[in-house]
Amino acid sequence: MVINDWVIFTQLIGRIQHLRSDASQTLILVHRRELVEQAASHCRNVYPSNTIEIEMGDMHASGTADITIASVWSIVSGDRLLKFDPKKFKLVLVDEAHHIVAASFMRTLGHFGLLKADLSDSSPALVGVSATMSRFDGLRLSDAIDHIVYHKDYVDMIGQKWLSDVLFTTVNSTADVSRVKNGSTGDFQLGDLSRAVNTEGINDLTVRAWMERAAGRKSTLVFCVDLAHVSDLTAVFRRHGIDAQFVTGDTHKRIRSDRLDSFKSGEFPVLLNCGVFTEGTDIPNIDCILLARPTKSRNLLVQMIGRGMRLHHDKINCHVIDMVSSLEAGVVSTPTLFGLDPDTLVKEASVEEMKSSQERKELEESREQRAEFKNPSPPKQGSSRTLTFTDYDSIYDLIDDTSGERHIRGISRLAWVMVGPNRYILSSQDSSHLSIEGDSSGEESAFTVTFTQKLSAEAMEASSTKSPYMRPRRIASSKTFSDAVHAADTFASSRMPWKVVHAGQAWRKFPASDAQLALLNKTRRMEDQLTASTVTKGKANDMITKLKFGAKGWFSNMEARKKREGRVQEKARQVGDLRQRKQVKVGPVMRQLVRT
Repeated sequence: MVINDWVIFTQLIGRIQHLRSDASQTLILVHRRELVEQAASHCRNVYPSNTIEIEMGDMHASGTADITIASVWSIVSGDRLLKFDPKKFKLVLVDEAHHIVAASFMRTLGHFGLLKADLSDSSPALVGVSATMSRFDGLRLSDAIDHIVYHKDYVDMIGQKWLSDVLFTTVNSTADVSRVKNGSTGDFQLGDLSRAVNTEGINDLTVRAWMERAAGRKSTLVFCVDLAHVSDLTAVFRRHGIDAQFVTGDTHKRIRSDRLDSFKSGEFPVLLNCGVFTEGTDIPNIDCILLARPTKSRNLLVQMIGRGMRLHHDKINCHVIDMVSSLEAGVVSTPTLFGLDPDTLVKEASVEEMKSSQERKELEESREQRAEFKNPSPPKQGSSRTLTFTDYDSIYDLIDDTSGERHIRGISRLAWVMVGPNRYILSSQDSSHLSIEGDSSGEESAFTVTFTQKLSAEAMEASSTKSPYMRPRRIASSKTFSDAVHAADTFASSRMPWKVVHAGQAWRKFPASDAQLALLNKTRRMEDQLTASTVTKGKANDMITKLKFGAKGWFSNMEARKKREGRVQEKARQVGDLRQRKQVKVGPVMRQLVRT
């Protein structure tokens, strides 16, 4: 949160009243030191007659102040929560509210009677603000927040001049992050990522990309992986004659403050950091963001880019340079924010140009879906509309193809398979399964996650149902594919056997079993028979899942479409031949006869 946001945020303190007159206190919860100090400073300016106290580290509030600003990590330590009487509070404000379902926040909310099970008329009001109202791990914010009362997309805010215009450039960094493990948050493990990204060659490429595209920028903020990356990349900037400074979590408070002041006043052009300026930082003069670290987190990407979107009188726009990496590793890059292919490279594209590319892509996807599923009548003669499809010569080619899993297997550690256009399945041993389905028929692409439970034999007999499954249960919905995948993975980790659904299990590398081969070879030609030496258990399991959950229908639709197209092309050829036969050709002899 930045200063302009605090203006709106703190106005609620004076406006919200509780049903009980003795409930007049306000608690502001934040999770970083800088945000505590920002909030306290602003509240003192807006409410000079109120008592304002801080609960953080060595600073202990009395528990009776009109406004208390607390670090969530401090307020839950020991018995510090006990001095706050919930009945005296009218309002709890939570900054960066996408953190609100973390354990420390939930414990605090529980103390104030703000968990759903404890809500009553005596509970204070709860208000949260965030620029990224979703979580990488898929946990539901609805466990704490009832509904979003106001939302403004950053693209709209740029169009309405609430935020600075942005230019995007993506550069292929050549970094190989395919073997980088995931950390506890689901994003890259920082140590592994640093070893992949922090090399002399990639650092030099990063600096040269900045020099070629943004050397004229006055204030560039660089996001690095870790302390070693900050140090080494700073050295490369300086080796190229660029005055670059850095700030880390270990930088002494006074030195950090001095460097920030110097950077804000334009005394040096490049400031590097790792994990310090992703949230709540107010440096409006930033006119260039250099993303030197890949990420799998859409929230983190938005937060990093957001540091350069603040309005400032001395800048026209902010140039975002994204050193993107490979799609196979599930990297989220700036094109993905606009629904474009993560491998798309862009050169100084504006927000409107990126948005236009997204709209063209969505229109093309809807055309393909209509052609696949709605069985349109043959086009009129002379129609210029064309559609592009991936064709397979047989159902076996379709189930053998793993390109559909490339993206989702990069985002997720689980063994998802693609069983149709925009449809993915994660199946358990008993055929209970999770499904992710995309729908781009509306104004915005949406993804829905459902879980279908397999009935036991006893349950089927008791219910006299013909279907072996329970009614599909909706688990989550999301505007972005990655958020849907993370939500589905979170559900799978608690409801499905990890040994079965995890893509990295050792059993998946063993040769396919006789039972698997028998099932897959049942209808294959003799020359196409699979063997244990050519197919692993994991691959065979994925192929069986495709067959079981829709690949046959998918292939049938494609075959039907190909036949329709073939008939149309044959008809066009016949019409062309007929016209050709009806034409009278005038050759040299005819011309001579005319002259005679």
